[in-house]
Amino acid sequence: MQIKAEEISQIIKDQIGEYETSIDLNETGTVISVGDGIARVYGVKNCMAMELLEFPGGIMGLALNLEADNVGCAVLGHVSGIKEGDIVKRTGKIAEVPVGPAMEGRVVDGLGNPIDGQGPINSELSSKIEVVAPGVIARKGVHQPCYTGAKAVDAMTPVGRGQRELIIGDRQIGKTALCVDAIIAQKNSDIHCIYVAVGQKKSTVALVVEALRKHGAMEYTTVVSACASDPAPMQYIAPFAGCSMGEYFRDNGQHALIVYDDLSKQAVAYRELSLLLRRPPGREAYPGDIFFNHSRLLERSAKVNDELGAGSLTALPIIETQAGDVSAFIPTNVISITDGQVYLEPNLFFSGVRPAVNVGLSVSRVGGAAQVKAMKQVAGTLRLDLAQYRELAAFAAFGSDLDVATQAKLTRGERLVEILKQPQFQPLPMEKQVTILYAGANGHLDSLPVDSLVDYERELYSYIESNEPTVFTDLFAEEQFTDGIKEKLDKVLAGFGDTFKASKGLN
Repeated sequence: MQIKAEEISQIIKDQIGEYETSIDLNETGTVISVGDGIARVYGVKNCMAMELLEFPGGIMGLALNLEADNVGCAVLGHVSGIKEGDIVKRTGKIAEVPVGPAMEGRVVDGLGNPIDGQGPINSELSSKIEVVAPGVIARKGVHQPCYTGAKAVDAMTPVGRGQRELIIGDRQIGKTALCVDAIIAQKNSDIHCIYVAVGQKKSTVALVVEALRKHGAMEYTTVVSACASDPAPMQYIAPFAGCSMGEYFRDNGQHALIVYDDLSKQAVAYRELSLLLRRPPGREAYPGDIFFNHSRLLERSAKVNDELGAGSLTALPIIETQAGDVSAFIPTNVISITDGQVYLEPNLFFSGVRPAVNVGLSVSRVGGAAQVKAMKQVAGTLRLDLAQYRELAAFAAFGSDLDVATQAKLTRGERLVEILKQPQFQPLPMEKQVTILYAGANGHLDSLPVDSLVDYERELYSYIESNEPTVFTDLFAEEQFTDGIKEKLDKVLAGFGDTFKASKGLN
C-alpha cells in the first residue's frame, strides 16, 4: 500500500491544526533556611496567607508570615528531609480538610489524613480550615439543650446547642472524662461529635478512641489527633480543622458537638511557632494575637437562624490551669470568649466528689434557656441548697449544737452532694436525671444513709423500668412535671423506698 504525497501533506496539515500549546507554569521558590519546623522561602511572591506550599517529598507547608523578601512557612511534617536550596512549589490552595459523613468513625491528623489504619477516606467534600464565623444576623438565640449526661452539669450549668462552655481545672481531675461522657451521651440523639486531641500522648488518645468504640460512640464521632510528638504547626491547626468538620453539619441544618482537648496546648504550640517566626512576644511570651486566635476559633460555634437551616455547633473547649490559677493569661482569655465555664476543683476530686464541679465558680451564661421545664423545676433551688450546705458544713465543723432546721439542711445537702456524683462512662438521659433530683429535692432520700444512695439510685432506675416505665416515657415526651407525672412518681418513690429499706434492713 502506497501513500500519496498529497495524503501525507494533508495529515501534516491536520496535525498542525490540532496542535495546542500548553505551558505548565508553576511559581516556585527556594528554601533559604529551615529548622525547628519553620522554613523561610524566597521567590514565591504571589503566595497567599494560609496557602499550602509543597516541599520535596510531598511535605506540605503553611504560609504564615508574608514578608517583603521571604515567606515564613510552618512545615506540616518533619523537616529532616528539607534542606537549604530545595525548590518549593505553590499549590494555589488555601489549607483545607475533607469534611462530611465519611469522616465519622475515623481518626485523622490535622490535615484530615487518616491515621487509624482503616484505608483512605472517600470524601468528595472539603472545607477551608479558616473561615469567617457567622455574623450576628445569621445567629439565633440558644434554646435547645445539649445534654452532657452529667447531673451536676445539666442541672446547674446547662449547655445549649450552639453554646461554648469552657471546661477548666488542673491536670488529672476529670476534664477529658467529662467531655468523653458528653460524647457518649449523644448516642441516641441527632448530634454528631468531633473530638480534637492537641498535644496529648498517643497512648492517651488511643484510650479515648477505645472508650468511644466500646460504648458505641465512634460511629458518630470524628477524632482529630495532633499528638505531643507531632510538629507544632499540626498542633496549631488541628482545632481549626476539627471545627471545619463540625461546621459541615451546622451549615447543613444538623447539630454537632466539638471538644477541644485542650486549647492550652494549642496556645503553647502557637507561641512556639510565633517566636520562631520572629513575631514580637507579649505577656508570658505569648504573641499579642493569641486572643484573636482562640476567639476566631470559638466564635465559629453558633446556633444559626432558620433561614440558614437552624443547625448548631456546640463547643466544649478545655483549658488546663496551674495550681488552680484561673487568673493566668490563657484561662482569662478563654473565659472571656466563652458562654460560661465548668470549674473542676482538685479538693472536691480528691475528697471523692466526681465530677468535681465547683458550684460557686461554675456558671452558664445561657442558663435556663438551655433547659427543659422538668429540669428547671427540680434544679431551681439546687444551686442555692448546695451553697447553703457548704456554708453550714463549714460552720458545723466547729462542733456547736445545731437546731433542727439547720440539721435538716445539712442532711438534705449531704444527700444532694452524693446523688450528684457519677461514675465515668455512665452518662444519664434527662428523664433519669430529673427523677433522682426530684427524689432528692422532695425529701425521699432524707431518711436513707448516705452510703446507700449509690445502690438506691441504680435500683430505682431498674424498678421504674420494670414496674412503671411510663414515668420515663412521659417525662421524655412532656419534658415537664405535670400533675399526673408527679402523682405517679411520688407513688413509685414511696413504694420503692419501702422496698429498698426492707431489702437493706433499714426499717
